[in-house]
Amino acid sequence: MDKITISYKTTNLLIEKLKQQENIEVLKQNSFLISLFSKKKYADVYFHSGSLDEKSIENITNSKMTITNCFASMNEIIAKTKISHEKVKVIYPSVDIEFKKPKEVKAKLCEELNINIDTKLILFTAKNFKTSGIKEFLDICSSISYQNLKIIITGEQKQITALQFQLPKYQNLEDKIILLEDYKNIDDLFLASDIFLLPTYNKFFSTNVIKAMFCKCVVFLSIENDAKEIVDVFASMDSPTDPSTAFKIDAVLLDKNEMKKIKKQNRKLASEFDINSNLIKINNILENV
Repeated sequence: MDKITISYKTTNLLIEKLKQQENIEVLKQNSFLISLFSKKKYADVYFHSGSLDEKSIENITNSKMTITNCFASMNEIIAKTKISHEKVKVIYPSVDIEFKKPKEVKAKLCEELNINIDTKLILFTAKNFKTSGIKEFLDICSSISYQNLKIIITGEQKQITALQFQLPKYQNLEDKIILLEDYKNIDDLFLASDIFLLPTYNKFFSTNVIKAMFCKCVVFLSIENDAKEIVDVFASMDSPTDPSTAFKIDAVLLDKNEMKKIKKQNRKLASEFDINSNLIKINNILENV
């Protein structure tokens, strides 16, 4: 059986799993000297993510197949490279989490953080707090009327330290905010939380959205982000400062049945993107390369 060569700009869960298969080989990059005297090689399959720069376009136009992580990216690729639709496939980012019963995880977390089990939890986490909309997140939370809630913000130490200078502006949230630096069991925070709110300015697909949905969170996301493709209209924010978001959150927090329904729907949809399902999808595509 012939091996299929792959290349990519940045790796991900799916690529790492694929690399373990005997029929997959990562294209080796030639040294500068060798590349001067030999024809440049291109992979059979190129995995694209992020910005569509010149190097990405070169790899896309010379590969037999390109895999990208959303339809917005696919449309951009087709528009800029003029390659046919058949040469680009979309596989949404994979999720690989051990799913545990959210109620049990929440009970453990509430004990750890010394909060009441009936408290609703709103989660924010990101690598870059500013571009992911931490100010907008706090503005929205300060407009929520529902009282029995805690706001969990977790990230790297430097992000949390910088955030502490902003918090005095939000006196009405003083007793509600819980800051967690470099928290080890971040998957448990998703499983324990009720709402994941991400008023981000970032365009590129936030994998945390799939993770939150998989863990049965209600998700609210600004339409700037490519992950908007997998959330429903109710969950979409017209902008990171969308004034209707706080009202929507209040509505969900006050309606237990509606919250339960949304959580169940989100879990069902995100389960389609678990790592094993995505491996089946990619291998079906590779059969025709």
